[in-house]
Amino acid sequence: MKVEQIYTGCLAQGAYYIESNGEAVVIDPLREVQPYIEKAENAGAKIKYVFETHFHADFVSGHIDLAKKTGAKIVYGPTTAKTGFEIYVANDGEIFNVGDIKLKVIHTPGHTMESSCFLLIDENGKETALFTGDTLFIGDVGRPDLAQHVISELTEEKLAAHLFDSLRYKIMPMADDIIVYPAHGAGSACGKNMSKETSDTLGNQKKTNYALRPELTKEKFIGEVLHGLMPPPGYFPKNVLMNIQGYDSIDAVLERGQKALSPREFELVANETHALILDTRSSKDFAKAFIPNAINIGIDGSFAVWVGTLIPDIKQEILIVAEKGREEEIITRLARVGYDYTIGYLDGSMDAWIVAGKEVDTVINISAQEFAEAEAKDSNIAILDVRKKSEYDSEHIINAENAPLDYVNDSMKMVNPDKTYYVHCAGGYRSMSFISILKSRGFENFINVDGGFKDIKESGMFKLTDYVCPSTML
Repeated sequence: MKVEQIYTGCLAQGAYYIESNGEAVVIDPLREVQPYIEKAENAGAKIKYVFETHFHADFVSGHIDLAKKTGAKIVYGPTTAKTGFEIYVANDGEIFNVGDIKLKVIHTPGHTMESSCFLLIDENGKETALFTGDTLFIGDVGRPDLAQHVISELTEEKLAAHLFDSLRYKIMPMADDIIVYPAHGAGSACGKNMSKETSDTLGNQKKTNYALRPELTKEKFIGEVLHGLMPPPGYFPKNVLMNIQGYDSIDAVLERGQKALSPREFELVANETHALILDTRSSKDFAKAFIPNAINIGIDGSFAVWVGTLIPDIKQEILIVAEKGREEEIITRLARVGYDYTIGYLDGSMDAWIVAGKEVDTVINISAQEFAEAEAKDSNIAILDVRKKSEYDSEHIINAENAPLDYVNDSMKMVNPDKTYYVHCAGGYRSMSFISILKSRGFENFINVDGGFKDIKESGMFKLTDYVCPSTML
């Protein structure tokens, strides 16, 4: 028997490949399915099932393509949803044979109504691992407010009550030595404050996970689980619908996006289509020179999550500016969250654009030291902290205003176009995104603090509020 967790950091997502005696299953696969196919081929195994723990909101699953390419059967737990593709709807407690092992469906409604876990029973009949999807995380549980954005009569309180019952009566009675394998870890918006660990024993979770405390009543559980929830990213309901209704093959998406455009062609397409210009280079490179009106979301960060948060229309046509050689990676990572309409990229990146004599824009980028010197000269300078409210509430520069990037349309209402703002986030990634978006909307007077709050705090040159441990990371 082989169990492999395939963890993708930028989505904080865990998919699973399980194999026994020539047969395999994949649980919650990512959009690009070739790596799973190659694993099975290299082992001489056939992928028999694709198990989905629920209709995912934070990414587009690869279940459809994987089933088409391998002949595997797509399996969900109990659901009445009408899908745009063939699925097998399993009963609670139903057992699936895979080689010499078994996987048992445990229906655990709460995060969503169809949410199910899969219990792995090894060759000796021992229950060894539980694949919990978004029902149980390490240190947290799935937020119970997402399904109501698709099914209006489901309130978050009703979902939280279902989640309590699922945890208390389905999961907690299981043996302590069972390994918990969740679908997400720290950084995902599917929970409030997950651990950085990506697996644990169920016994340890019973001891350390706030939501599994045996003395917790249903009423107190509902209050604690709902406390600190912020609205989910706008793309979540759209990803759910793609996962239910279907989508274009990843092969078609890659073919559409991988069109190399000369600077002249790029400019022409941008003007004719009104496509969004997405510059995925580092914030430092972007600051030095970028195409006017481009927005910066760096590929080396929580790229897919911020794309989904900041670009409201998943059918938006997108033109890419990237480091040379990373274009396919970017198109793939966009597709993971449903952005399938990349229509080309700048061949030769910004070097080609500059050589062609095309117009460029820049952003002033300063260090924490230079920022401190500016504040020493004028204690009334305008400071925008674009971190999440939970981060700002935990600790911030006295006199800084909080203008969270994740609610940029509301945050921009705080900006006076006649003032100059020093903008920072935690490390420089989000602040450049914030500045680029506002510059694309006609605002000009921003200075980016490279290194963000990390360097600001380490400098010891700023008056900060007292640190408060955050109860949520949303």
